[in-house]
This record gives sequence, structure tokens and C-alpha cells, in this order.
Amino acid sequence: MSLFKARDWWSTVLGEKEEFDQGCLCLADVDNSGNGQDKIIVGSFMGYLRIFNPHPVKTGDEAQAEDLLLEVHLRDPILQVEVGKFVSGTEMLHLAVLHSRKLCVYAVSGTLGNVEHGNQYQITLMYEHNLQRTACNMTYGSFGGVKGRDLICIQSVDGMLMVFEQESFAFGRFLPGSLLPGPLAYSSRTDSFITVSSCRQVESYKYQVLAFATDADKRQETEHQKLGSGKRLTVDWTLNIGEQALDIRIVSFHQSASSVFVLGERNFFCLKDNGQIRFMKKLDCSPSSFLPYCSVSEGTVNTLIGNHKSMLHIYQDVALKWATQLPHIPVALRVGCLHDLKGVIVTLSDDGHLQCSYLGTDPSLFQAPIIESRELNYDELDVELKELQKVIKDFKSQGIWPMTEKEDDLEVSAIVSPNFDSVSQATDVEVGSDLVPSITVKVTLKNRVVLQKAKLSVYVQPPLVLTCDQFIFEFIEPEMTSTVAFSVYLKRNYTPSELEGNAVVSYSKSTGIPRVIQCKFRLPLTLICLPDQPSKSAVHKLTIDTNKSPVSLLSLFPGFANQSDDDQVNVMGFRFIGGSQVTLLASKTSQRYRIQSEQFEDLWLITNELILRLKEYFGKQGIKDFSCSFSGCMPLQEYFELIDHHFELRINGEKLEELLSERAVQFRAIQRRLLTRFKDKTPAPLQHLDTLLDGTYKQVIALADAIEENQDNLFQSFTRLKSATHLVILLIGLWQKLSVDQIAILEAAFLPLQEDTQELGWEETVDAAIAHLLKTCLSKSSKEQALNLSSQLNMPKDTSRLKKHITLLCDRLAKGVRLCLSTDAAAPQTIVMPGGCAPIPESDLEERSVEQDSSELFTKHRFFMEESARPDVLALQGVLE
Repeated sequence: MSLFKARDWWSTVLGEKEEFDQGCLCLADVDNSGNGQDKIIVGSFMGYLRIFNPHPVKTGDEAQAEDLLLEVHLRDPILQVEVGKFVSGTEMLHLAVLHSRKLCVYAVSGTLGNVEHGNQYQITLMYEHNLQRTACNMTYGSFGGVKGRDLICIQSVDGMLMVFEQESFAFGRFLPGSLLPGPLAYSSRTDSFITVSSCRQVESYKYQVLAFATDADKRQETEHQKLGSGKRLTVDWTLNIGEQALDIRIVSFHQSASSVFVLGERNFFCLKDNGQIRFMKKLDCSPSSFLPYCSVSEGTVNTLIGNHKSMLHIYQDVALKWATQLPHIPVALRVGCLHDLKGVIVTLSDDGHLQCSYLGTDPSLFQAPIIESRELNYDELDVELKELQKVIKDFKSQGIWPMTEKEDDLEVSAIVSPNFDSVSQATDVEVGSDLVPSITVKVTLKNRVVLQKAKLSVYVQPPLVLTCDQFIFEFIEPEMTSTVAFSVYLKRNYTPSELEGNAVVSYSKSTGIPRVIQCKFRLPLTLICLPDQPSKSAVHKLTIDTNKSPVSLLSLFPGFANQSDDDQVNVMGFRFIGGSQVTLLASKTSQRYRIQSEQFEDLWLITNELILRLKEYFGKQGIKDFSCSFSGCMPLQEYFELIDHHFELRINGEKLEELLSERAVQFRAIQRRLLTRFKDKTPAPLQHLDTLLDGTYKQVIALADAIEENQDNLFQSFTRLKSATHLVILLIGLWQKLSVDQIAILEAAFLPLQEDTQELGWEETVDAAIAHLLKTCLSKSSKEQALNLSSQLNMPKDTSRLKKHITLLCDRLAKGVRLCLSTDAAAPQTIVMPGGCAPIPESDLEERSVEQDSSELFTKHRFFMEESARPDVLALQGVLE
């Protein structure tokens, strides 16, 4: 924001629906009055030429009719207007008007009026040149050092410079390699033309070189003509500015020095006569126009720069001296003397807003009212404070994130289609299967009151992918219902950690209070899993005990097996689309189910699905006392292998990033060495630096590819680790008969992150959470409660500490310690330990000595359970034999 606004001295709006550009504005004493007062000349693309002599008006008043000296329609679009000594035999000023195919020079004269209507102005055509090529812009000056007259140079859209010596055509030259025309300016001190080519280079051409080069019109073949003339015409100097230029201006301090100012799309450059950079300034906003002019300080230049935020900045060299707000975006800037007021800034917008303004401020006439002093009543203030605190407390009790699926203002529901899409919506899948199915999910929103814009965001666990995950709704009227549909499919060749999706809606009430409501939906197992033949052998096995008779697997998993005529289905095979296989067996003689697979983490989805479907099956029959339990050995060793693999990928990623950083530093160092050799006036041998640069570049590319591959493997490993973590939490809950709140505590400790990074990873976060549980509710004595935990999470050196803490957590849960986050849980508890259990260590030294005993405890426990369940296990294995 500007601190001050530009003070409006005079303004008007030109025509209706007319367009203007940077060449359409000029200030000069075009009628040769001799009083030093400038007139404003404006031309438009509609062909209107207007000349103004503005008078100051009061604020809010409109421009007077006598301010417009002349308005004439020239029919052809006006590209540029300039005032100079364009007529031979006289040094009076004349007006040059550039059209797309014509150059006209006019004399502007005024006749004194005898009545109150004032003076009369008219223009007289002195001469015109019909152009053979379409014009783009022009510049003028005393080319070749002529005295008392100005010559005109016109640049065509195909890169030809046409020089006119007043009434006669001099010559035409093609600029070498010209593709698109750029801004053009003439430097009188060096007698050269300066432009910016389509290669984003500032180029300078001497007038003498242009004059003595081969004439372009004498060539026979057009294409050969451009190439041939380009070879003969040599550039004086070039400078690569790396961006397209908007305008070029030349400012002379005195006869011995001048500067070339170039306005780019993002930067502002000041160059010396020989093309060297005096200074440059990076602009904060996109510029629209600029105008440099001499400063009162010796050796400095002031520059006006207008931008597309309707701001006008005044720089002294690179220092910002003033910033002011304009009512429009200026495409043309000029500074002149109007009615003895020097330094008036004239701005023109592309839609015809013409304004004369000056920089300054107006005195503030506002005076703050006197504050009425009164005595404070502290009793009333206390009552008011208590009321406000009650309002805040009531508001906090409502909550910002309601966990229910229904709200008074908005109701959200999600329905998963029972069938797959007839035409699969899966695209760019990386799964080996021939056809990846997709399923449609419909989310319905129904509002009861008028709501502001609501945003629906849908999330599913990767590698599941949505065809669209964000939707915007406008609830203008109450009782409106909106439904959106999207498809879900599996994109990558590994298994997701969950089949549950989440739809979150954020909206604002009419009072402006933000609200969030969510709705969960569950995707079918068939989306990622196919029926397969059962496997007799597997590396990883789990046994789930129930208190009810076994149920036919066909009734639990319809669609995964065919109904048998004479036997109940008690074995079923599953194959995930990613490739792994899982087998489910139901005992004929006992109330047990076995799940087995080659991959430990793939046991999770089938085990969880089995328990959910058993609860749903017995719930429909009205049985409320159904329960599951797990009496086997906790599979911590398999879980620790996944943790080690995930941590190894993180370590590998850090090493690869360090190597990439070293190779990047080496690459830049070789580049600097090479640039130094290339810039040296006496070239030295490269000494195989180019070979070293090429080898380093290949190493950088290879390391970048390795980092991307490691990140992809790390993401897959984290997904498998989450699946295994879900399975371990489920088994702990079944093993110790934990409540829903206690399982939620374990999930918060073991699954704190949706995605881990190098800065904050899963290992250090989980280690801190479990250590906090061991220090508080799972502590054995007050000595453990006094331990200070590190408040900073850093990547550990290895996973031994984390695995030790997980083992301790399972050990203490096995000894009956209550898992709770209430304040009384932190008090020391008297634990009655069963016979044969090892004590909980109270120090790291004691903990190391007890590790072996703990492992023996779990081994004995596993042996005891296997011995007790051996007949049943043999019966389950006999089903497949």
C-alpha cells in the first residue's frame, strides 16, 4: 500500500471503448507558442488524435471544454506520436504520427479567436510516407550528427529499420537474426540505435554501420536478402538481460556521459554507453511503464516506474524515494511543464484515463475528539468479565471438529456402490493385473440453513487413488441436497494399510463461525483382493479364538468361494492385487480361526475383516456376548524386521542426499573454473575439466534418480509398517482385553503420523510416545516417573532403543498394568506379578541384563500355548491335507 496518493491536478476520460499503448502519449510545445508550456498529444488505436492544454480544476470538478484544443479522426490506427524538427528549411516543431502503413508529419497552428469561444487550432499535413512494410514503432534524432533537424527511424514488424531524412527515404536495413520487434531508442552521444532482440539481448548498432551496409532493397531474393544483409550488418555490442524488455530510454547527464535504461518484465537495468551494467533493480511487482529523467543530485537519475497494482514508484538509482497510488494502471508516463507548474506527471491508461498529477500530501484537518474522563467501576467490570468468560466457555464446549456425522446445519452421508463400475476408471496404474476394478462412492450433503461456500475433501489410504478429491458447494437456499460421485481404485502394486475413507466438509455459518464435519465410509475388500486357491504352507500364522461356534466362511466372505453341496466351507484363499497370498482356515472342532501368509503385514486386512464380519454376523442374530481373543505369542520379531527395513531406507536416503549435495558443490566449482578459463583473454588448456564436468553431471543425475527410487521404496515401506502396526495393536487389544479407549491410546502412540519425512520420522515420534507411556501410566515406581525425557525429536542412530521400549510396553501390559491417561494413573501402582514372570528393570543396566529373561519369558509362553493348542492345530492343518 502507498503511504500517499497522487494528487489529482487535472484528469479526463478519452472517448468510449478506445485503446491506447505506451507510444500514444507525447508532451511538447507542439504549436510553437514559445512560452515553454507543454501540450498533451494523445493518439488512439481507433485513429483519434487529440491535443490538450489543461487548466487546473477543483477537486471533484470535470475537465472544461476549452482544455481540448484539437480532436481529429485520422481513420487509421495511431501507433505512436512524436514531436521534433521533422520539416526541412525550418527548425520549428512538427508532429509525426505513425500508422501501421503510413508516416504523416503535421504542422499544428492556432488562430486567435474574436469571440468568447477562444482560439482555433488546426493541423496541416506537411508530407507523408507510405510504408512497404507494417510498422511497429519509431524513434528520432540527429542521426549522423546533423544540425538543426531530426531524422526518423521506423522499425517494421519483420525487423527492418527504415530511415527517413525528413521528406525523403534514405535506406532500409534488416537487423540480423530478427524474429520479433522490440523497443527502439536512439543515443545521440554514441550515434547508435539500441533495441532488444527476441533473444533477450540488448543490441547496439552504429548509424554509420547501418548507412554503409548493403541496401536491403537491392537484394533479389527476400530470404537470401535477410541472411545476406545480416552478415554484413555487425552489432556494436550486446548484453544478455535474460528477459523481454518493455521499453528503452536514453538519458544524458552531460555531453560526456549518457545512460541506457531498459525496463524488463521483472528487472530494471541501467547500462553505460558501451553496454556495461551500471546498476540493476529487481522489481517487486510487474511493471507497466517507466520514465527516467535527470536528478537534482549530481551523477544520479530519477526514474518513474508504474506497475500493474496501480502504483507509481520513484527511484533515485536503485533507492526507492517515493511511492504513490494511482487511480489506474499507467501504460504511458511523461513529465512536463503545464501552466508554469513544473514536474507535472502525466499518466495514460490502456482504456483512456488521462491524468495530470503531482507528488505531495494534503494537511490533515481531522482532530481527535477529547476523551471524556470518567471513573472506572471495578464491580461492573468484574460482572462483565464473568459474562464474557461464560460465553467463551460455552463456545469452547461446542467444539470446532465434531466427530458425529450429523449436524444441525449440515448432514453428510456417504454410500459405497455394491458393484464395481461397468467401465473401470483406473488410469496410469502400476499393478501387474490386467484389469484393475474401480468402485463409485456417492457423498450427499443436505443443508438446513443458508450456508456459505462449503468445501468437501475426500481422503483414502494410498496406494488407493480417487478420480477427484475436492468439491465446492454453494448452499444459497435452505433444504438443498447436493450429491457428488467419484471412483476409487488401486494404483500401485502394494496393499493399503486401511480400507476406510474419510470425507471432510468445511464450511462457515451465517455468523462467520467455521465448522468442520466428517463422514467415514468403508471400501469393500474385493476392490484390492481376489479369490485364490488356499496355500498349505506359510511363514507367518495367527490364531484367533472366539467364544462361539465357527461360522462358514462362505457366509462371512460371499464372492470369494463357491457354495459346496456336501460340506461347509472352512478354508478360503485370498490374493491381493499387489501379488501376495493369504489363507484363512476355520476349525471344525474348536472355536478358532487361523490366518496365514508369506508376508506378515498382509495378515492385517484379512484378520481385521474377519473380526468385523464375525461381529456383524452375530450382531444380526441378536448375540451380544460375542468376543475374540488372542492367546498366542506376540509377533514382535517380525514387527521389528519391518521397523529395521524402514529405518534402513531412511538412513540410505540421508546418505544419498549428502552425496548429492557434495556432487552439486563439485559441479558448481568445476563450472566456475571453466567460466574463468573461457573468459580469459589468453585461453589456457582445459586440462580435462570438460570431462570432469560431464562425469560429475552424470553422477548428479544418477544420485537424483536413486533418491527418487529410495523415496518411493520408503513410502511403500511406511505403508507396510502401518499395516503391521495396526495388526500388532489389534493383537495386543485381543490379548489383554483392552477397552476402546485403551486401544485409542495405543493407536495415538504407534500411529502418530500420516506420512513420515526425513525431518520428522516414525521411529523418533513413536519412541517418544511410548517412553511417555512408560514414564506415566505404565511406570513401575516413582524413580521412573522422575526421568526427564528429551523434548527434541531427532533421528536416532539405530532402532534398539525403540524395540526395547516396545518390548517393555508389552511386558508391563502382560503384568496387568492399567493403560490410562487420567491423572491418577501416574501414581505408583502395586503390581501383583504372576509366578514365573521377570521383574521390570529400573535402570538401563538392569534392563540389559533382563532382556534375555524377557525373551525367554515370551518363548516359554509361546511353547506353552503351542503345546496346549497342538491337537487343534493339527486338525486345522489336516483340513488342507
